[in-house]
Parts: sequence; C-alpha cells; structure tokens
Amino acid sequence: MQFAIKEAEKALEKGEVPIGAVIVFEDKIIGRGHNLTETLQDATAHAEMIAITAGAASQASWRLDGATVYATVEPCPMCCGAILLSRIVKVVYGTEDPRFGGCGSVPKVNVMSTNPFGPPVQVISGIKQAECQSLLKAFFQKLRENAAPEEF
Repeated sequence: MQFAIKEAEKALEKGEVPIGAVIVFEDKIIGRGHNLTETLQDATAHAEMIAITAGAASQASWRLDGATVYATVEPCPMCCGAILLSRIVKVVYGTEDPRFGGCGSVPKVNVMSTNPFGPPVQVISGIKQAECQSLLKAFFQKLRENAAPEEF
C-alpha cells in the first residue's frame, strides 16, 4: 500500500485528486498509476485504470490473473469493471468512497459482489486508512482555500 500512497502523492503534487494504485503479481509491482483526469482531460484516467494498463503492458496480456490491485481509495464502478475484466483476483484499498465507491460503500453499487468472469474478487479495506484519508483532506482543504466564495 505504501507504493500506492507514493503514487497518490504524485497526483497531489500535480493538483489532481490524490489517488494512487499499484498492481502486484507474484510479489512484484507490474503496474503503477495515479489520477491524471485533469492533466489529460480524460474521465477514464483514474489511478487504477492507468495501473491496469501499465500492468497489462508489462505482462503483454490484458489478463492479469492472480494479480492484486492496491489503491488508496475504494475503486469507482468504472475501475471495478476494469478490475473484473482484467481478471484481477484481489482489491486492497485504504479508505472508502461513500459517494462513488464501487466495492460496497455505496448501497446498490457493489460491482464486486458478483464476478461473471470467474471466482469472486476478494476485497480488503481499511489498509493505511488514516494516511490515505489525510492526503484527501489536504487536497480538498487546499481546494476550498483557493475557491472563490460563490463556488460554495
């Protein structure tokens, strides 16, 4: 998880929402990513998506059977779909996302509850939660400080 946090810090430095992810296969990081949505002006440039793309490139296969994704924040439904399609077997995340989470934090949006492509994906939450939350708090505090009063 510490490597995912380092990725989130990179996003924070770029003014992005500080979310980071790494893909691990056989105890080796095969993909890394951090949010680049604003930088690339791409709604799909989430940390998990970038890490999955990098992991697939490193393995020369879109199937990441046996891999684990570590993310600082609960993956959204889009990222959960990519995780399922990639055949990733485990998701470990730091803090829940009660607005956009796809692993069960948002009622009726638990994308991980069934896996049409194979066995259920194991989901573990709360790993280094305080550290992951502090990055988000720092980002949103700075955003509020820099916002014009009428934006709120």
